[in-house]
Amino acid sequence: MTRLWLVRHGPTHAKTMVGWSDLPADLSDHAAIARLNAHLPADAPVLSSDLSRAVATADALAPRPRLPHDPDWRELNFGAWELRPWDEIEDQAAARAFWDDPGDTCPPGGESWNRLTARVHAAIGRLSDRPEVIVVAHFGPIVAALQLAEGLSPLAAFAHRIDPLSVTCIDFGPTCAVRAINHIA
Repeated sequence: MTRLWLVRHGPTHAKTMVGWSDLPADLSDHAAIARLNAHLPADAPVLSSDLSRAVATADALAPRPRLPHDPDWRELNFGAWELRPWDEIEDQAAARAFWDDPGDTCPPGGESWNRLTARVHAAIGRLSDRPEVIVVAHFGPIVAALQLAEGLSPLAAFAHRIDPLSVTCIDFGPTCAVRAINHIA
C-alpha cells in the first residue's frame, strides 16, 4: 500500500482555464502554509509536477526529502483554450461537451480527460514501492486520482471540489481507501 498526500498548489488567482501555462503560486499566506506543513507527515518525501506553481508550493513544505519533478502530475492541457475565460471560447458546444461528457473529448490541441487519467495512473504506479509520498499537483490530477481510487465516472469525479493548499489523502494498493478529500489544514 502507498499513501498519497495530494496537495493542490497555492492559488494563482487566474480567472481563466490554466493548464500547462507556468503561472506562479501565491504563497503569501504563511499561516496556511504552516498549518499545511504541520498536517503532513514530517518524513514523507515530496514530489511535484514540474510547473512552477507546484514546485514553489513543494519547496514551501521543506525540510522534507525531495523526489524529482514529474510532468505526469501536470494539470490538464487545455490547448487552444489555455488562459481563456469560458465565455470567450468560440465553440461553446465543444466546451460544453468537454465538461459535460468528459472522457475522450479534448480541447483543440489539448488533451482529453482520459489521457490525463492515464498519465496520473502511470505516475501513481511509479510510487507503489513507497509507503507514503506527498505529491504537490493540480486540480485535474488530484481529481483523476480520486476517480481511479473510487471507481468513479469522469463526470462524478469532476463533482469534487479541490481548493488551493488542500490535502486529499488516498491509500493505493490492492484495495484503495480515500482518507480525506479537500482537507484544509
